[in-house]
Amino acid sequence: MVQDNRKFTSSREKSLYCVRAALERKAFDLVLLDVQSISSLTGYFLICSGRSDRQVQAIARSIEEDLKKMGVRPLGIEGFERGKWILMDYDDVVVHVFLDPIRKFYDLEGLWLDAPRVDRVEQKARRSNLGAKVSS
Repeated sequence: MVQDNRKFTSSREKSLYCVRAALERKAFDLVLLDVQSISSLTGYFLICSGRSDRQVQAIARSIEEDLKKMGVRPLGIEGFERGKWILMDYDDVVVHVFLDPIRKFYDLEGLWLDAPRVDRVEQKARRSNLGAKVSS
C-alpha cells in the first residue's frame, strides 16, 4: 500500500494515516480526538470498531504494517491475541481498535468528552496527500 519510506511531519499526519490504514480494513465509526491540550500522554486518540475479533485484528495489523513501512514502530501493542480491544501506542498517536460491544461498554469517547473531535476525519484522511489509496 505504501510507496515511499518517509517519516511523518506531524502527529496529525500520522493520525490521519492511521485512519486510512483502518479504513482499508473496513473499520467503522472512526473518531479522532485531539487530546494535546488536555493530556500530556499523547496528541491524538484514534478510536474505531470492527465487527468481529478477526476484523479487529486485521485493522490493527493494517495500521502496524503500513506504519512500519514508513519506518514507524509502536512503543507497544496490547490485546492483539484476543482481538476485543487492541491498544497501539505510537507515542503521539494512540490507536484503540474495539470489537463494537466492548467499545460501547468502555465508552472512551465519554471519558474524553472534553477532547475536541477532528471533524470529517474519514474525508480528511482520504483527501490528504499521504501516498496511499483507500478503497471506497
